[in-house]
Amino acid sequence: MARTFRIFRDGALLAAFFILLVLIAAKLDEAADSVVLGPFHVIDGDTLAVGGERLRLQGMDAPELDQTCEDGRGRPWACGEEARRLLMRLVADGKMECLGRERDKYRRLLVRCRSGTTSINGALVRQGLAVASGRYAEEQVAARRERLGLWAGQFESPRDWRASRGMMDDFSLVEAFWDWVKRVTAWQ
Repeated sequence: MARTFRIFRDGALLAAFFILLVLIAAKLDEAADSVVLGPFHVIDGDTLAVGGERLRLQGMDAPELDQTCEDGRGRPWACGEEARRLLMRLVADGKMECLGRERDKYRRLLVRCRSGTTSINGALVRQGLAVASGRYAEEQVAARRERLGLWAGQFESPRDWRASRGMMDDFSLVEAFWDWVKRVTAWQ
């Protein structure tokens, strides 16, 4: 009985220590975000450039520049261009800053951007001109409920639109694992 208790106690202490280490590592990793300040040049609805650096807005996916959608009456509209125009308005004040640390397969820095208290990424989703992908679910629910932007009619998800035109080269499992190893070890 005492031996079982010691094994359980030691296991619980080891688990608690491991959780503490993970929390400390996460906090230290959070501090590793790069801060990027403008002026920003808008490439499309979810891509910015500053200097020679390309930035991809994280947690959302906007329609591609050439992508069209249908409004509530079935008429086509340039949803990709509209997403770009909204992003241009959001960055126009020049007070925006972006934070990020990871890169996508195209070597763009994945960022979360703010202008004052406004989340730029969240605003694009909230206005219905981007779909949430991992974040901004509440903003998407509100945009859908109010039938804003993409949600006013029919549209093909930006990911599906790119795939149907051969614009996506999905990583193989080996490539994805290798990228994960490089991120975890901070090996570039």
